[in-house]
Amino acid sequence: MVYNIQEDLSLIREFFKLSQEEFAKTLGVDKITIIRTEKGESYPRIELIDKIYDFCFKKGLRLNLQKEMMYKDDLKRNHILLTHASKNGIEGNISIDKSRSNNDFGKGFYCGDSYEKSVSFVCRFPDSSIYLIDFDPSNLKGIKFEVNTEWMLAIAYFRGRLENYKNSNLLQKIITPISQADYIIAPIADNRMFQIIDTFIDGEITDEQCKHCLAATNLGMQYVFISDKSIEHIVILEHCFVSTSEKEYYKKQQIEFQKLGSDKSKLARIQYRGKGKYIEEILV
Repeated sequence: MVYNIQEDLSLIREFFKLSQEEFAKTLGVDKITIIRTEKGESYPRIELIDKIYDFCFKKGLRLNLQKEMMYKDDLKRNHILLTHASKNGIEGNISIDKSRSNNDFGKGFYCGDSYEKSVSFVCRFPDSSIYLIDFDPSNLKGIKFEVNTEWMLAIAYFRGRLENYKNSNLLQKIITPISQADYIIAPIADNRMFQIIDTFIDGEITDEQCKHCLAATNLGMQYVFISDKSIEHIVILEHCFVSTSEKEYYKKQQIEFQKLGSDKSKLARIQYRGKGKYIEEILV
């Protein structure tokens, strides 16, 4: 799926009140290149695409965020706007089988509920981009998790960390409904979260400490589509280009956010020390 460069080029140019000739000079290209791109007669090289969106971002127009808001305004009733962060882009049709089995909830198509949260996960990859997606939950069975013990155990299970407890009644009570669902709504877990969950699984901290440490990271919610039926209920609205400047912006923001989350996590360990239960007390 290509980028919407034809419409965006005209939109950016008109927003900043630049003629085709003025914009061409700003980008260091011939006027005919701008004309042909706006007419859809040619598709620019990736270097020029980056220049166009880079100019926009440096000038203060957060185009992708604006698109997210506009698509939300135009959604049909009960539909949900989601974002899919991709390191290399989606090739062909969306398929559950293309994903890894050791993700948060196993194989599935993973989306977030926020553009900014999604782009922060892939801003370090050179070919990364974001897809805006329309999801219609009608006639689908969904399961929702909060930051709680059940969610932590589900993540640990699908990550292969609970082999010793696979026959636990509580664990089976959590996993069975997931296998019968079409999609899952749950807090997003990143590598830092997995490290915290690992300390809980290893018996170093209690479930109460773990929950509050994880809540401190505040990464937003994810939608995980785990049935073929659910895939039929999502539509890609647009493939958004993330320019070099935008990636650098979110890299810096991510570093600051990680520092804040790390400090909150340390405080939570101290504040909730001795409260809650250890893993062997829960999965007996």
